[in-house]
Amino acid sequence: MIFLPLIIVALGVVVLLILIMKFNVNTFISLLLVSVFVAIGLGIPLTKIVDVIEKGIGEQLGDLVLIFGLGAILGKLVSDAGGAHRIALSLAKKFGKKRIQLAVIMASFIIGIALFFEVGLVLLLPIVFEIGLAVGVPLLYVGMPMIAALMATHGFLPPHPAPTALVQSYHANTAYVLLTGICIAVPAVLIGGTLLNKTLFHLKPAVYEHSGNEELLDKKRIFDDNAVPSLGLSIFTCLLPVLLMIATALINDLVPLPSLTRQIVGLAGSPPGAMMISVLFAFYSMGIRQRRSMDDIEKTITKSIRQISMLLLIIGAGGALKEVMIAGGVGDYVAHLFRGSPLSPLILAWFVTVLLRVCIGSSTVAALTAAGVAAPLVHATGISPTLIVLVTGAGSIFGGHVNDPGFWLFKEYFDLNIRDTFKTYTVMGSVLSLIGLLLISIVSLFF
Repeated sequence: MIFLPLIIVALGVVVLLILIMKFNVNTFISLLLVSVFVAIGLGIPLTKIVDVIEKGIGEQLGDLVLIFGLGAILGKLVSDAGGAHRIALSLAKKFGKKRIQLAVIMASFIIGIALFFEVGLVLLLPIVFEIGLAVGVPLLYVGMPMIAALMATHGFLPPHPAPTALVQSYHANTAYVLLTGICIAVPAVLIGGTLLNKTLFHLKPAVYEHSGNEELLDKKRIFDDNAVPSLGLSIFTCLLPVLLMIATALINDLVPLPSLTRQIVGLAGSPPGAMMISVLFAFYSMGIRQRRSMDDIEKTITKSIRQISMLLLIIGAGGALKEVMIAGGVGDYVAHLFRGSPLSPLILAWFVTVLLRVCIGSSTVAALTAAGVAAPLVHATGISPTLIVLVTGAGSIFGGHVNDPGFWLFKEYFDLNIRDTFKTYTVMGSVLSLIGLLLISIVSLFF
């Protein structure tokens, strides 16, 4: 049957939804069971299934666990010291309730440029929760603009994995991609993060009644406004990983350095290195400087790791399902299906990426596989490599669902059921992707 791989993927998603929503099976266990089911359906040898699942979990957590764990520690240190509370109060006072979504978008966009989606989410959530409390709006109402900004930076802007890899695949200019990507991402986020958010809030008010995960957000802490860290110190501590990564990129590009010095700078500016330095600084700025004891700081660190343990297992299992679909040849099948298509290169690149994203979950893998289909068209048609990078990136954030680890991260932190996660996370990514496609198509008329 010609569409058998896609049918198997669809059946796997349906079975997963039934296990979780109908029978209340643990999400981690459900993902593993469905991974085995899909692997068998895709013809992966029984002797290889465990290896594929282990590879998927290992690769997903191998890239993520260090910076995710350090990000959780940094966010918790800032939150427990009252730094997030201070930032939230200042933003609420400056922007007010009516413009609070813009404040969240600005903060999330700046942090999201340098930090991976998952780390930015963990770092921003304590601040976003405090903002919701300060202005008296539901957590999800200020959470959706944050997600919109993080999704857009993840899909459109280097140094995020998919755009960075696409720049190489299409032989594009990184600076042009970054500048044009910002011009596309900003209006997309403003539309998705504000207009769409307000529309969903009025159409589906029950979804916004979720108050977030009590344990992950640690909501019961009360602060004395006169005893929390200063605004400048709080912002600097949160932005330090971003500043380190940006400074490293500029130094490497503009300053000639000896080999050893360049290696040291590169280590300090790598995501794990920048997060580690930031955590050490936070020990001082959000701990010792605030006259907190080492025992108190240690409790904060222990709690931050304990809070994300099940979340890491779920994300790892999501990576297993993703790897099963890759090993089963779903990506290659979709790519082969569209070779030689008469569609416009922009539409083709976007559509193939969307289909791959929905089937295999990984935005980076979807984008790179689609690039294999669309790259020859760049040379044949003379279309701008910058635009083809951005339209492929736009497709890579469409329709994230149960095979996307970010879907589960969002669901768990905001304490949503699967149905409501589809209505928020999945819809937001899809709308941002469509807006991106529209804006890029308009730009292509002039360049």
